[in-house]
Amino acid sequence: MHGVDTEQRPFVLVWELTRACELSCDHCRADAQPQRHPDELTTAEGKALLDSAREFGEGQLVVFSGGDPSKRDDLTELVDYGTDIGLTVTLTPSGTDELTTATVEGLADTGLKRLALSIDGGSAASHDDFRGEDGSFDQTLTAARAARDAGLPLQINTTVCQRTVGDLPAIRDLVTELDAVLWSVFFLVPVGRGRVLDPITPERADEVMEWLAGVEDEERFAIKTTEAPQYRRVRQQRREGSGADRTGIIAGDGFAFVSHVGEVYPSGFLPESAGNVRDEDVVSLYRESPLFESLRDRDALKGKCGACPFRTVCGGSRSRAYAYTGDPLASDPLCPYVPPEYDGPLPAQELP
Repeated sequence: MHGVDTEQRPFVLVWELTRACELSCDHCRADAQPQRHPDELTTAEGKALLDSAREFGEGQLVVFSGGDPSKRDDLTELVDYGTDIGLTVTLTPSGTDELTTATVEGLADTGLKRLALSIDGGSAASHDDFRGEDGSFDQTLTAARAARDAGLPLQINTTVCQRTVGDLPAIRDLVTELDAVLWSVFFLVPVGRGRVLDPITPERADEVMEWLAGVEDEERFAIKTTEAPQYRRVRQQRREGSGADRTGIIAGDGFAFVSHVGEVYPSGFLPESAGNVRDEDVVSLYRESPLFESLRDRDALKGKCGACPFRTVCGGSRSRAYAYTGDPLASDPLCPYVPPEYDGPLPAQELP
């Protein structure tokens, strides 16, 4: 986040190249399907989007996501193009038999800056059950080792819910073994197919984040939480007085998401559109749309998030607030912290 003015540019811009995917993951926010959507952004439209993203500033980070971006036959062309115009391009493919060692080696040769792979279980049985495809665990590990051997920085993504939380220590061991540079831990937001999964309780979430903070202190890899900015509050409370408080991104404030058909959302987990890149420039949508501007105003937050002394450090998951209340400025129901002297309503723990 150093040097990034999130009023002017996102730290992370995600482009969902497609929603096509061979997996049937239980948590999938996109409700991915085997076939590509006929109205996806074309190669030419995608390159125009990347040209616009370059206007945010030098080295803008763009994540190619999905679905499974490997389902697009122009993937390598798009990675090449984004890299050539000065973007920092990373990729989050699915662990399928299409992600071969040769594919990973080819991606490394394009100038791709990082490969992010998902591991949601400490064993083949638990991961494959969650991902809905036998063999996904082994295919993911093969691709991860190929990235390591090719010198391509590796990120591991993990979803945290009731079904997966017990596997976190085993997954941590895999992250270490694979020499990953970052463990990105996603705390479930109940959208898409994820609505049928059980989230962990707020109290358990804080316990997990305390554990993650200890892991980050011990390991060589960094840890980032997604849709759980309270991790920054937990870390600050652990190191009170040490100057270790960290700010970071939340949906719409340092983060933007472009869907497969060009809609611009604050996050893939917050499907409220500010406009479409076929009609408006992504830079102006990020900087000037009322939705994004409201999400960057931490003083506009409501309930206990609005009263929280950690709101500039944390800010709460705007996506989870939206999923539970329809209001992206409401309080995040995953956080158990109640600000001193706050006596207002607490966020609902049940989906509408």
